Amino acid sequence: MKNTFAIRKAEETDLKKLLEFEQGIIKAERPFDPTLKEGEIHYYDIQKMISNPNIEIVVATIESEIVGSGYARIEEAKPYLNHQSYAYLGFMFTAPNHRGKGINATIIETLKEWCHSQDIHELRLDVYNDNYSAIKAYEKVGFQKHLINMRMGL
Repeated sequence: MKNTFAIRKAEETDLKKLLEFEQGIIKAERPFDPTLKEGEIHYYDIQKMISNPNIEIVVATIESEIVGSGYARIEEAKPYLNHQSYAYLGFMFTAPNHRGKGINATIIETLKEWCHSQDIHELRLDVYNDNYSAIKAYEKVGFQKHLINMRMGL
């Protein structure tokens, strides 16, 4: 029997689980990024993000268990682009034992709806070049490769 899940706006009471998800994201990304510091690091100030009107954090739940997350953050576009603002998607995480159930795709769809309600019509996200499974998942929901960010350590 397939578990059904629901998507809702994140609340401050979700903070402990969201901090666990952040560490799960960092653990998954470490093999792709030699520039990350050793030890515990944080990408986000999740508590501030929850109350920020320009950021929508959502969680996926099965019964009362939080099993996924994602956010859309409204950003101003560069003045030379044909849109004034866009939404940057991040904090995309699904608990390993709940992957393959369409949770990430539904989170993205929910965030797209929020973006439309904010009159945002351009979405962006970053994904590591060698993270083939993430690239495939994002392409499956309609994202296309756009720009490659290159680096060189000296």
